[in-house]
Amino acid sequence: MLSGGKSRVRRSLVRSTYLAAKLLFGQGLERTQAKHDDAAVLTIADVMVEAPSDGGVADPMSWFAEPGPFELEIGCGKGGFLLHRARANPELRFLGIEWKNEYFRYTADRMARWAIRNVRVMRTDAAHFVRAQLPADCVSILHLYHPDPWPKKRHHKRRLVQPDFVRAVSRCLLPSGLWLIQSDHAEYFQQIEEAIGANLVFRRIPWDDAWNEAGADDDWSGTNFEIKYRREGRAIHRAAYELLADRQATADSVGIG
Repeated sequence: MLSGGKSRVRRSLVRSTYLAAKLLFGQGLERTQAKHDDAAVLTIADVMVEAPSDGGVADPMSWFAEPGPFELEIGCGKGGFLLHRARANPELRFLGIEWKNEYFRYTADRMARWAIRNVRVMRTDAAHFVRAQLPADCVSILHLYHPDPWPKKRHHKRRLVQPDFVRAVSRCLLPSGLWLIQSDHAEYFQQIEEAIGANLVFRRIPWDDAWNEAGADDDWSGTNFEIKYRREGRAIHRAAYELLADRQATADSVGIG
């Protein structure tokens, strides 16, 4: 076993070597860095959480050692965005929902390797979770990047963003909470705009303003889908919405809710 002084010197050398290699070879050293992180004792089981049983309501703050503003990413994929944003904002608390089991487990493992203690990952039906299992007034920011467009017309009913889902989001978001959306599918994006625009408790705001508050750190290069579709020359569509602080009065005045 190394003494305290030698251990600190060794860790310092490891970090110096990592930073030097990162400058030469780029970003592909996650596992090496996490392996030598002082706090890399987090396990996959610590990161994974289960949805409540039918009829139950989640208590997001119970998943963390300390409370903090809570953000939700639906369709977190391999966890790239969560990793960047959580590392840059340790005071925040995050839940990533991913249905594909391979990506769900990959993200949980990724957070454990990096010892990211302010992220939890869940495999569940996101639509049902938001509608029925997420408490009201608990989410400060909702991230929805490249949701499945279900392009065939007969499958459009499977799309996540429908009027009832928009109403559910308005219930779960805190007043003045943000909803950031990004898509590579023009027709679905238009449907999303129409569905949210029809709910008058949301106000569209400039994307850059929202991203400055809710985006990832400066090293962030985009989601896997975003990077792929940029290379293919596809347009990326973005929208950001703020929930009105007086949403209940607005909803009552127009008969929605």
